[in-house]
Amino acid sequence: VLRASLFLCIFGRVRPLSESIATMDIFLPIILTFSFGRIAAPTLTAANNGIVSAATAPLKFGINYGQIANNLPHPAQVSGLLRSLNVNRVKLYDADPAVLTAFAGTGVEFTISNGDLLNMSDARNARAWVAQNVQPFLPDTRITCVILGNEVLSGTDASAMQSLLPAMQAVHQALVDLGLDDQVNVSTSQSVNVLASSYPPSAGAFREDLAQYMRPLLDFLAELGSPFLINAYPFFAYKASPGSVSLPYVLFEPNPGAHDPGTNLTYDNMLYAQIDAVYAAMEAMGHKDIAVRISETGWPSAGDADEVGATVQNAATYNGNLMKRVAAGQGTPLRPDVPVDVLVFALFNENMKQGQASERNYGLFYPNGTSVYDLGFGGASFGPSSPTASGFSSSSKPTVEKLHSKYFERLRRTV
Repeated sequence: VLRASLFLCIFGRVRPLSESIATMDIFLPIILTFSFGRIAAPTLTAANNGIVSAATAPLKFGINYGQIANNLPHPAQVSGLLRSLNVNRVKLYDADPAVLTAFAGTGVEFTISNGDLLNMSDARNARAWVAQNVQPFLPDTRITCVILGNEVLSGTDASAMQSLLPAMQAVHQALVDLGLDDQVNVSTSQSVNVLASSYPPSAGAFREDLAQYMRPLLDFLAELGSPFLINAYPFFAYKASPGSVSLPYVLFEPNPGAHDPGTNLTYDNMLYAQIDAVYAAMEAMGHKDIAVRISETGWPSAGDADEVGATVQNAATYNGNLMKRVAAGQGTPLRPDVPVDVLVFALFNENMKQGQASERNYGLFYPNGTSVYDLGFGGASFGPSSPTASGFSSSSKPTVEKLHSKYFERLRRTV
């Protein structure tokens, strides 16, 4: 049976990446698991019908549990569903007490979130929040990471940008003061739109207008041993320019790939190129000691008429091929020995999300617990019946990736 690990966040204290590499012990054994028995050596070729089945693969990945919907099952039922799939890593977009309570005693590890950055930048508020939303649930519910802010630096709220690092520092200090910092770490998730350049990956660079925020943020992440979390959606790049972006390239299907002259590496998919562009951007700011994690990625199974590529087949192919690579412990061309870390978006379709139809169709499951498409979830089932949930939390609304025009041109010439 193949064994691979996927990591949502470095939970607790972690050595710097450079030190870990020296000992070949890069990651903590914090594994989010979907187990599906045995599989032969993973292949990057889709099934003949274009739908990739993971039914026999020992797949391991994280899941985003968003709740912008009025028809989702009770958290106790969700707990049963995820346990039937052997899932033990989940990310929330808040600190929903109903969810955290429902998962008590299950062993599932949670990443929770707080987007109220202005309030969290005050030490007293941060401590009060941790005391109310983290401490009471430990150790029964395994909260292991707190994310402060989601895609703040690619937004337009200057106050939120200025409050991001102080909020992270205040929450971390609250964890220290309450004796929880060995169990719970802090990080932040940002869009790939913080990059000014992503092609070729070796020329990756952060936007100049964000340097005042990025430099101290990276310094703090390095100090804590925390990863830099990125939300990356190749779907948006394809939707924006289907005539120049290769569909096989974004779906992890066979293709000639794109060559990076700076490193002489070849990329056969966009997600890995984006990850390595972030590594290059961090190195340009003096950091080789921070790991990159994908805190969100996914593909919608439906969309509006103008949302090219939003189909069941493409969603199944993207997530299925990604899961196969994760199961194989595959790294990027620049970091081949570091298994790619992915948090899939999302657990359920969310019918109250704003925006185009695709926003409501990222789920691997319908609210009734059935699979949206075949990824080998035949054993999925709800636990004992519970009342319908009455409270809903907020989840991320991804933004369109900004990729360098040469990136598209290169793909047009090679595919």
